Amino acid sequence: MVLQGKRLVFVTNNSTKSRKQYGKKFETLGLNVNEEEIFASSFAAAAYLQSIDFPKDKKVYVIGEEGILKELELAGFQHLGGPSDGDKKIELKPGFYMEHDKDVGAVVVGFDRYFNYYKVQYGTLCIRENPGCLFIATNRDAVTHLTDAQEWAGGGSMVGAILGSTKQEPLVVGKPSTFMMDYLAKKFGITTSQICMVGDRLDTDILFGQNGGCKTLLVLSGVTSVQMLQSPDNSIQPDFYTNQISDFLSLKAATV
Repeated sequence: MVLQGKRLVFVTNNSTKSRKQYGKKFETLGLNVNEEEIFASSFAAAAYLQSIDFPKDKKVYVIGEEGILKELELAGFQHLGGPSDGDKKIELKPGFYMEHDKDVGAVVVGFDRYFNYYKVQYGTLCIRENPGCLFIATNRDAVTHLTDAQEWAGGGSMVGAILGSTKQEPLVVGKPSTFMMDYLAKKFGITTSQICMVGDRLDTDILFGQNGGCKTLLVLSGVTSVQMLQSPDNSIQPDFYTNQISDFLSLKAATV
């Protein structure tokens, strides 16, 4: 998507949807956005596995939703888990031993509304007992905004559970990790210094841009207020900030 001579790409930590699903969402908003211009953390997980030549005979256990499964399928990786494990329960009785697939070579953890103890134990067994098994997090967001009434526990809470049981730090592929930034810079043949990261969250969007060596623009139409930005407790300062994206349109009109 090109606007005023600038290419726009969309980067999100939400792993519940695939790029194709996001494309359909943009269509409902009247925007024509190519899948190649959408970088969701679900895609980032699959892209990372491709970048390290993850063996195709190994499997990926997913603690997360449909978006991760679809992107893994598109990349040609075998997977198990996901929403289908949401109803599974463990009957804790004397002598109970939980089996797990020894061919799992990576556990991918993202936001999961169907999170349960079965998934925690299964992912833990894979990471602790399968030699070389990777622990990959789509993001570590503390909170998310499922409704406009309050903040809800984010993907970081699911990641934290697995971190707590395995004592192993995850490899994070979503914001503010630089993996997606490096990926898109290489894909479009540009340097990160040519990119301006626009977002409404300081600890993900703005930090993502800063970690990647980009200019950053904070919009105050989302989760960050002026008070939060100017708070003495906030150490993340964007290069620029404005009230909302539409301010660009008024700026253009003023220069005509």
